[in-house]
Amino acid sequence: MTEVEIFRNSASIDPQLHIWGWEIPVYLFLGGLTAGIMILTAIAGRRVPRESQSRAMRLMPFAAPLLLSLGMGALFLDLEYKLHVFRFYTAMKPTSPMSWGSWILLLIYPATILLGAARLTDADVSTLPLLRSLRGRAADALARLRATGSASVGALEAANVLLAVALGGYTGILLGTLGARALWSSVLLGPLFLVSGLSTGAAFMMLFRLDHGEHATLRRWDIAAIAVEFVLLGFFFVELAANGGQRGRAAAALFFGGGYTAVFWALVVITGLVTPLAMEVAEARKGLRPAILAPVLLLVGGLSLRWILVLAGQAAI
Repeated sequence: MTEVEIFRNSASIDPQLHIWGWEIPVYLFLGGLTAGIMILTAIAGRRVPRESQSRAMRLMPFAAPLLLSLGMGALFLDLEYKLHVFRFYTAMKPTSPMSWGSWILLLIYPATILLGAARLTDADVSTLPLLRSLRGRAADALARLRATGSASVGALEAANVLLAVALGGYTGILLGTLGARALWSSVLLGPLFLVSGLSTGAAFMMLFRLDHGEHATLRRWDIAAIAVEFVLLGFFFVELAANGGQRGRAAAALFFGGGYTAVFWALVVITGLVTPLAMEVAEARKGLRPAILAPVLLLVGGLSLRWILVLAGQAAI
C-alpha cells in the first residue's frame, strides 16, 4: 500500500489518481466492523456479568482479531513491496496515519484476546470442541491467559474501547489526510466511519444466537448509530459544498445527479440505512421477532459506503 501525500492538483498533470482497488474498502470495512465489535463487547461486559451473558456474547471478543486479520490480509495484498511489511514496525512517524494505524492494529490483538479469555467460563472451556481439545502446554497457556485477563478485566475493557475508537476513526482519517482528493478532504470522515463501524458491529453481533435482552440492547445502539450516521452524512456533503470550493462542489455533485448517485442512494442510503432502520424500529415498537435481513442489509450498506467513497474519491478532481 502506497501512502500518497499530494497537496497540488492539476487536471493537466494529475488527470487521474486511481491507485486503490477493492482491497482498501474491504480493509476499511473490516477495520470499522472490528472497532464496533470491540466497543460493544466491552460495554456489554460492564453492564452484565459474564455468567449472565449468552455464550455467543462471551465469545464475541475473539471475532475482533479474526475479522481484523482478514482486513489486514486484504491490506497486505495491496502492498507494493510485500516483503517490506516489517518496516511499519521499525519506526514511528507521528505525522503519518499509516504509522499510527500499524501500531494500533498490533495492540488490538493482545487486548481482544485477553478480554475474550477473561470472559470464558469453565463451561465454555469444557464444552467447546476447539477449547476442549487443548492439552498440555496449550491448556496451560489458556489457563494463564484467563487468569491474566480476569485480573485486569476492567483495564482491558477500557483499553478495548480506546483502541476501537482509534481504529474506527483512523479508517476515516486515513482518507482525510489525502488532501489532493476533494471528496476525502473532510474532518468528518473519521467520525462517520467510526459511527458506521459501530452500526455494522452491532449488525454482525445480531447475526448470532444472543438472548433477548442482548439483542434488544444492540438494536437500541444500532438505531442510535444509524441516526447519527444520517446526520454526519448530511454534514459531510454540506461541508464539501460550502467549504470545498469548486472542487468540493464537484465532488458532492457526484452523489446528487452525478455518476455515483444511483449506486450511493440505492446501496448506502435506502438499502443500508433507511430499510434496516425502519425494520429495527418496527421490531422494537411492536415486539416483532428479530429478522436476519436487517443486520445483513446494514453490513451491505457499511461495505458499500466505503467502497463508493474510495472509488468516487479517486474519480473526483
